[in-house]
Amino acid sequence: MESNTDNTLEQFLERYPEHIRELVLSVRALILSVMPGTIEQFDIPANLVAYGLDRTYKGLICGIAIYKNYINIMLARGASLPDPEGLLRGTGKKARHIKIQQATDLDAPGVRVMLENALQSMGSVANL
Repeated sequence: MESNTDNTLEQFLERYPEHIRELVLSVRALILSVMPGTIEQFDIPANLVAYGLDRTYKGLICGIAIYKNYINIMLARGASLPDPEGLLRGTGKKARHIKIQQATDLDAPGVRVMLENALQSMGSVANL
């Protein structure tokens, strides 16, 4: 994965439609407001912007998986998080995601709380 630079982000997002670029930037702003001390990395072949405590999978908290018409907020340990609003999708052993198709989806009750819970699930190492 590549480390964050503004140029890398711009290059990474160039190939996506404008509405998807805007969604990514909105989700990124939300994630960084909840987790300002996280490390941002890009996995270009996987179409993923990842956020974690370090550069390992073990330290991964969440990510933005980018698709042609929507994005997913991926929560690395989402299967173990409470989901009272029913936002989480997926059947993986550990990860779950929240599908975001438009900016107003970010205003849904629970989106920010899910990110906060994902950070808290990392335990005492998540002193960001």
